[in-house]
Amino acid sequence: MMNPSLKKKKILIVDEELDMQIFLSRVLESGGYEAMIAGDGGAGLRMAIEDQPALVIVDLMMTGQAGIQLLHELRNTEALKDIPVVTLSRIDHETFSQYQTLAGVPAGGATIEPERYLEKPPEAEELLRLLHRLTEAEGARESKNA
Repeated sequence: MMNPSLKKKKILIVDEELDMQIFLSRVLESGGYEAMIAGDGGAGLRMAIEDQPALVIVDLMMTGQAGIQLLHELRNTEALKDIPVVTLSRIDHETFSQYQTLAGVPAGGATIEPERYLEKPPEAEELLRLLHRLTEAEGARESKNA
């Protein structure tokens, strides 16, 4: 029987690309995490609310503005705002910041930044080090249903 203190931390992957879902889930599982997968922003938000993961990985450039909208919803939902978010995209961070401004940040509004922005595909060992640091940092929470 598994010691309750050794429960795997849940990490939610929100990405519509099947190959990236498989890659990320295998990397996470090899690092001792439990991977949860959502294929779009709506499903990701529902899973985040229900499962309270230790961290969320979001593909920012999903169909439509789903990734950006999800990032904003995670940051603006009281129950989710403290969950660390790592974003992935095939575009560089500077270009994404410009895109975020054009894609719906209200005039005079501030862009929302994740804890870390990574370009796809992320390097597996670097990603695991980052996830460990973010899930062990102060304020990181255990998954309520781990």
